[in-house]
Amino acid sequence: MSIIAIGLLASLGAGLMTGVGALAVLFGKTISRQWSDTLLGFAAGVMISASFFSLILPGIAFAEERSGSVWIAAGIAVGGVLLGAVVVWAMNAFLPHEHFIVGPEGADPGALSRIWLFVIAITIHNFPEGMAVGVGFGGGNVANGLSLATGIGLQNAPEGLAVAVALRGLGYSKGQSFFIALLTGLIEPVGGLIGVIAVTVSEALLPWGLTFAAGAMMFIISHEIIPETHRHGHQNRATTGLMIGLVLMMFLDVTLG
Repeated sequence: MSIIAIGLLASLGAGLMTGVGALAVLFGKTISRQWSDTLLGFAAGVMISASFFSLILPGIAFAEERSGSVWIAAGIAVGGVLLGAVVVWAMNAFLPHEHFIVGPEGADPGALSRIWLFVIAITIHNFPEGMAVGVGFGGGNVANGLSLATGIGLQNAPEGLAVAVALRGLGYSKGQSFFIALLTGLIEPVGGLIGVIAVTVSEALLPWGLTFAAGAMMFIISHEIIPETHRHGHQNRATTGLMIGLVLMMFLDVTLG
């Protein structure tokens, strides 16, 4: 099987975990605000660990190997991380979207319905995760890609449940809430396919792709996830979840990657 097909399937599997997490809503299950913040903290921890251990550090190592200079490698990492953060910031600033808690952001939505605004917001969040899985397979590094896909998949489950529960709170049916949450996860294989194709076509793009994906995810963590987990005074629970997610992803990266 080609590395592109493997990257696509791995990012698809990670994205489908959003639907797995949302399954609980079909059975009328809900979670408390405390547990929601704990699980979202776990997701943030996984993303932080993945950004450094599975994206930035391999990106620096590959750039140094190709250029023969640690200074050039470090410069590429700085540029890639900042570029990823700026791109996600621009998407947040100029694409009309609406978060479940903080409300509308970005450009004037015009005639777009609220549900599409929610979908756009979640797409902005999920696309970089899928791309991270895709570029993780760059250079044929299947082990690194699989550890990334595993970690991203694990943190997608609580995110999927949180999305489905939020949709139920807005008046959508159980089936609609599950289906929409599932669809939001399916943007990840799109990002995964773009990422793996880009770094496969040109290996020179690999360190840029790895660090770009890391910067995009770090922006999302700081801009959306951590503020949301602290909004209701559950900082201790959220931080506990973050630390568990961080060390779990670190363990997966060391053992699988």
